[in-house]
Amino acid sequence: MAARADRTTDPALLQSLLQARRGTAFFARKLNELTDADLDGASLLPGWTRRHITAHIGYNARAIARLVEWAATGVETPMYSSPEARNQEINFGATLSPIALRNLFDHSAVHLSVEWRDLPEEAWHHEVRTAQGRVVPASETVWMRTREVWVHAIDLNNGATFIDIPTSVLERLLTDITGTWHTRGTDTGLRINATGTTTGTDLAFGGTNTADPTIITGPLPAVVQWATGRGHSGVTATRNRDVLEEVPAAPRWI
Repeated sequence: MAARADRTTDPALLQSLLQARRGTAFFARKLNELTDADLDGASLLPGWTRRHITAHIGYNARAIARLVEWAATGVETPMYSSPEARNQEINFGATLSPIALRNLFDHSAVHLSVEWRDLPEEAWHHEVRTAQGRVVPASETVWMRTREVWVHAIDLNNGATFIDIPTSVLERLLTDITGTWHTRGTDTGLRINATGTTTGTDLAFGGTNTADPTIITGPLPAVVQWATGRGHSGVTATRNRDVLEEVPAAPRWI
């Protein structure tokens, strides 16, 4: 018999699951505020309409659910057969009727939530492989989904902003992004200072090996917006204590 509540008892994991489900609910609210005609409008991502965003989030839930099934059964079920297949899937989903597109989001979100709910405690530690080839424990799928739903709710271009994202999610996003930059070596000469954290202590990344780094400063939501490549409103850039006229673009994230 399927569980009626999450089978895991890990407090941190339960909190992460709650954050992911809250993000899904937030995305659902911003999507449901849009009329069917609005779905044809532009998103905040170049070349994608709101239809593409919705299709992506729907198919992303299915893909992550496959990883959870992998962890549960031990049978390898990749997120996607190939990057090309992923892109084709999204482009196809964007052509669905409005009701079919909305159903894709709703049904896939419920499916993923149920897969998480029914995953046995020990299976959360089983390793799976992401679409980027990273080998991670199944617990990582919760953060993978959390990041997608919160950020892409903003990309729906329906009034959501990074201020709407919980501070703890913003902090992990910025940590992930700057970590990616550091791994690639693209953070050279760059320092990030974000204010307004959960602890009251500024978050600072990069710039430790540069005498005169470019320093990006601002409230945490504004800094994460900049770091994800979605604008620079609310942040300043300085070098040698001089304010730069233009805030440089953030290094590529994904």
